Amino acid sequence: MPVFEREHSITLNGQPLRYRARAGWHEIREPKQGKDGEHEGEQVRAKLFAMSYTRLDVDGAPRPLLFVVNGGPGSSSVWLHLGLAGPQRVAVDDFGRTGGPPYGLEANDACLLAEADLVFIDPIGTGLSTMHEGQKTTEFHSYQRDLDSLAEFIRAYLTREDRWGSPKYLMGESYGSTRGAALARQLQEQHQIFLNGVVLISLALDFQLFSFDPVNDLPYTLYLPTYAATAWFHQRLSPALQALPLRTLLDEVEAFALGTYASALLQGDRLPAGQFDGIAQQVAAYTGLGVDDVKRSRLRIKDERFFKALLRDQGLTTARLDSRFVGWDADDAGETTEDDASYTAMAGAFKAGIQQVLAQQFGWSGEAPYHLLAPLYKTWRFNDHENKYLSTGPLLRDALHRDPHLRVYVASGYYDLATPHAAGDHSLAHLGLRPGVRERLQVRYFEAGHMMYLHAPSRQQMIEDLRRFLAPVEASL
Repeated sequence: MPVFEREHSITLNGQPLRYRARAGWHEIREPKQGKDGEHEGEQVRAKLFAMSYTRLDVDGAPRPLLFVVNGGPGSSSVWLHLGLAGPQRVAVDDFGRTGGPPYGLEANDACLLAEADLVFIDPIGTGLSTMHEGQKTTEFHSYQRDLDSLAEFIRAYLTREDRWGSPKYLMGESYGSTRGAALARQLQEQHQIFLNGVVLISLALDFQLFSFDPVNDLPYTLYLPTYAATAWFHQRLSPALQALPLRTLLDEVEAFALGTYASALLQGDRLPAGQFDGIAQQVAAYTGLGVDDVKRSRLRIKDERFFKALLRDQGLTTARLDSRFVGWDADDAGETTEDDASYTAMAGAFKAGIQQVLAQQFGWSGEAPYHLLAPLYKTWRFNDHENKYLSTGPLLRDALHRDPHLRVYVASGYYDLATPHAAGDHSLAHLGLRPGVRERLQVRYFEAGHMMYLHAPSRQQMIEDLRRFLAPVEASL
């Protein structure tokens, strides 16, 4: 398989740093069986594309190695690559806006290359990762097959690059955090690879928490704090609530959501009428919606309804990935948004950015399309989890219990209506960790959205956290 490689330098913390950028495909091979079921060697099933950055001219102990994957499922690694960790990033203002085309790339002074060598992985069907000729295009578009290919790539990379002696870390965002929790355990069990740390951004461990299904009341309680944060940001609350600091407001809303509100929803139609009216008024006060709208929704505000309703009187919609952003629909009276304004605001800049990085950093000159975000989530197969909610929390718990040195860093955004911070907190609170284990789990909250690192103050804080997280344990205590 072709390999694209160049050497570059970047200035970090006032010091020049030389590195090698390398990109190429890894063949996913599996046993081939004949018609009679006998083993007939191996066949190439897929080609997984990855981009790596390795610091040059470094002596001493092996450097940490950070594997990075995004989510979807169907997303390439471009967001963490060009938004947070790589040597170049898409230029954004402090808020997180990219500006207009042709957009811009800039040296990333927050790059993690000073702390670790970086490997950005595009799962099969994303980026430039494809099935081998003649193979079914959906073969790896499933929970377990996806994990198998990623685990095999990590194992092969450690062997091929002679990096078994390096401290090993994994970073995953959104469905990448779903993967990250499961991979931490699968790498231990299948390949005897024990990670030093796992970074989980915009946590998604338990899919029940994001599914607005009948008789599933959990999303309504866990989305409520983010509804309140969004209404607070857009100045839709009462003067008394609007005057509160965001964290103070969230403390109040979370106490209500987990107490009075959760109890009311649990009662269903058994809730007395007087209590129903009181709950409706409180939900309306925290969400910025009308009391009648809350009552007509039977106290249960779905995310899509909230996106449309909060700023309807202004002809605006709020975004899903980052509810600070607003959009415009042709039909202001509708129940669903036409698109996610926060994703639309980023997609063009990140597509242009990755195409430039492929050419300039790696010397890639192909014409194949780089799939930024493929709609694999629409047909994704969940294997043993079909007809029930996927949950990888138990796998993360097992990984932590089986390795007393494994540490976990979790990042959540207050304006994230894809994976709300309260849902992440719920998952972590239900891991069932033994005494002493939870101390190896660090949680940080940011006043930004799903990709909180696009917001300059959040990115600065996150990078400081991650630099400590990637440092040798002795130096980080």
